[in-house]
Amino acid sequence: MSAKSERLSIGRLILWPSIITLAITVLRLVGELQHWSPKLFNPEAGGGGALVGISWLPLIFGVYFAIKLAGAGEEPPSASRAILVPVLGLVLVVGAAVVSTVIAKTATTGTIDYASFVKQLIIINIAALVAIIVQRYSWPALFKTLLAYAFAARIPVALIMLVAIYKDWGTHYDVAPIPEFPAMHWFMKWLLIGAVPQFVIWIAFTVIVGGLVGGITGAIARRRTRTQQPATA
Repeated sequence: MSAKSERLSIGRLILWPSIITLAITVLRLVGELQHWSPKLFNPEAGGGGALVGISWLPLIFGVYFAIKLAGAGEEPPSASRAILVPVLGLVLVVGAAVVSTVIAKTATTGTIDYASFVKQLIIINIAALVAIIVQRYSWPALFKTLLAYAFAARIPVALIMLVAIYKDWGTHYDVAPIPEFPAMHWFMKWLLIGAVPQFVIWIAFTVIVGGLVGGITGAIARRRTRTQQPATA
């Protein structure tokens, strides 16, 4: 398969998932701006717990991409690697987050100040970058698809955050992550809490989580294919 045809196939594969993701992103923004139910559209820092969001979509689209790839004959070269590599990435990122948080809170007697927050962000982003690179060795076809989908999902979010921070909308897209966050130029704030996390941490999250559920799906498909193959004399 040529590079051109591969790009086109990935583009077709992620088209509708990307459109669905964008629609949910826009709905989330409108819900927060209109002050709809916080259970559905949480405007607090991080927006955690809101039922309307895109962070859970890799669980669905990871399976979807895996089924499509396996159906096209692009099964994982190794079933175990397709599962274990995402697990390794998950352990790496979660471990970095836990360790950096413990260190940050210990250094500031139970709270995280701005300096500790920046150090924590650096540690997590480095771990996330390493985890992304490692995922190339799991299921290459799924990795490329999830990476393309991740950017298609996160570029609109980063752009929304750019405008939200500039306009100070008071949504989870622009609220500072810690109370001690200092006043700074809006563009620098976007780089720190918008661009860097969206294009590193959330890309890693999408690729790893989608890769894990997709790897399990691909491993099952691979086993079924091997089982259904006729025995040779």
